[in-house]
Amino acid sequence: MKITRITMWQLTLPLKRPYLLSGGRLGVQQLDSTFVRVDTDEGLSGWGESCPWGHNYLPAHGAGVRSAIELLAPGLIGKDPRALDCINLAMDETLPGHLHAKSPLDIACWDILGQSAALPLWKLLGGCEAARIPVNSSIPTGTASEMIAQIDDARIRGCRFHSAKIGGLDVDCETKRVGEILANMAAGEQVTFDVNRAWTPAAAVAVMNSVDARSWFEQPCETMDQCAHVASRVRQPILLDECLHTFQDHLDAWRLSACEGVKIKPGRLGGLTKARRIRDLCMEVGWQMHIEDVGGSALADTAAIHLAAATSPHFRLASWLGNDHLNVDPVPGQGARNLEGMAKPPEVAGLGVVPDANRLGSPYASFERSR
Repeated sequence: MKITRITMWQLTLPLKRPYLLSGGRLGVQQLDSTFVRVDTDEGLSGWGESCPWGHNYLPAHGAGVRSAIELLAPGLIGKDPRALDCINLAMDETLPGHLHAKSPLDIACWDILGQSAALPLWKLLGGCEAARIPVNSSIPTGTASEMIAQIDDARIRGCRFHSAKIGGLDVDCETKRVGEILANMAAGEQVTFDVNRAWTPAAAVAVMNSVDARSWFEQPCETMDQCAHVASRVRQPILLDECLHTFQDHLDAWRLSACEGVKIKPGRLGGLTKARRIRDLCMEVGWQMHIEDVGGSALADTAAIHLAAATSPHFRLASWLGNDHLNVDPVPGQGARNLEGMAKPPEVAGLGVVPDANRLGSPYASFERSR
């Protein structure tokens, strides 16, 4: 089997409401997503999606994803998409870094592998069943009352796990906001306070040592070294997210004792191949994981949910779904969705999401071997 054509589309995905994070210093109203289809000479096609959360959240943006794919795609024409390590090696040799651009290509090849083997991705990734994964709400930065109202709404939709975006610089105000949110938690619910790297180490230590919470605090500071400094001075478990991109980053976090858990996001890590390697490392060192993607439609969500379903529940936490925040649905009725607080991967072969190319509009670019 050989790759004969790679096609990509650009799609703007407006959010239901503006989304603020990192104490309000970062915000986004719409997402710039890139859909990729990989075609083969045996009639199988695979799909992937890369959707950065705006352009100031991580070192990635939509136009950059597409520019990088323009460099990567020609070198994959003629290769066997099922040889995933070879596909990733070819991409890394063509263009170091730019993991957001490699992710949809890698995931599309996994989709083809699954179809070729007549197996869903969760089974290829080592799962025993299409496990139901708890959905983690994502509550944007606001006043305590505004955030509590959105948690109440998420609770109506079945969510019992919440991610509250904090990160204000006033220690007293942050301590009060954390306390008010905690007071609103119902029995059996859990909340992670996601700082999105907004705090200085001093602010992080001051806030976290001023509250009684034993909840997770996520990415309190900008760098891994700063987060490790905080981790040695507080009682609460720390999750890392934005400072982790490579396998080496995760090794460094373990050696520094910087955290007790991490976010595993295929879009940030370069796709399912590299995300699975990192997932396995996390289980070996005993970390817990939220396995989800950076953003995007149910296509991106579904790839992450396949990996979550293939991960032992001893290490797996809840998963966020980006499609819950969109005002459009480019793959209606397909893929992982929030059903009373749970999401489940498809049981059909491959990824289980097949966009209608007509719904995506005109292709942004297409690559095939010249005749």
